[in-house]
Amino acid sequence: MKRLFDFTVSLILMVVLFPIFIVIAWLIKLKLGSPIIFKQERPGLGGRRFLLYKFRTMTDEKDHKGQLLPDFIRLTPFGSFLRKYSLDEYPQLWNVVKGDLSLVGPRPLLVEYLPLYTKEQFLRHNVRPGITGWAQVNGRNALSWEEKFKLDVWYVKNQSIFLDMKILLMTAYKVIISDGINQPGNATVESFKGSNSTMGGGNT
Repeated sequence: MKRLFDFTVSLILMVVLFPIFIVIAWLIKLKLGSPIIFKQERPGLGGRRFLLYKFRTMTDEKDHKGQLLPDFIRLTPFGSFLRKYSLDEYPQLWNVVKGDLSLVGPRPLLVEYLPLYTKEQFLRHNVRPGITGWAQVNGRNALSWEEKFKLDVWYVKNQSIFLDMKILLMTAYKVIISDGINQPGNATVESFKGSNSTMGGGNT
């Protein structure tokens, strides 16, 4: 039932939002150049890897050694606008159609984080990852990593179609008010370095 819902809604949204996709793609090409779509390998259900799609929000500026400049320098005002209203996430609807993602589930993080999770934290991979999730509507990037994972695990243990509907409605509201977009003191989210202790069960 959830997979059918994800597929149908994502396909409809892709058709309805197609004109907006075209405009955003044109603006990215004009302001940031190519590529328009950012692709990155992420772990999905069971840790299986897939390519995640997002609209590009940063430049490829490098220093004299050929190393990419810090995120806060490469993140453009236009890129910040896309992130503020989650417009950069729209291409992930194709990931949902393909079956890599669900509309609702723990956000797919970086592959290099896999060996850093505690046994409890790894439970987040027991379900298909999502475009939005319980952590996203309860603080998003304003949360610590441990708080996010606790909420992710709570979702895994308590998921239901009713909870998913609640999260989708809360997501729409959070996007409108731009709540929890940035992590305090950082232009982007600080990297996960691992946890020193095993988490307990989540709660609301």
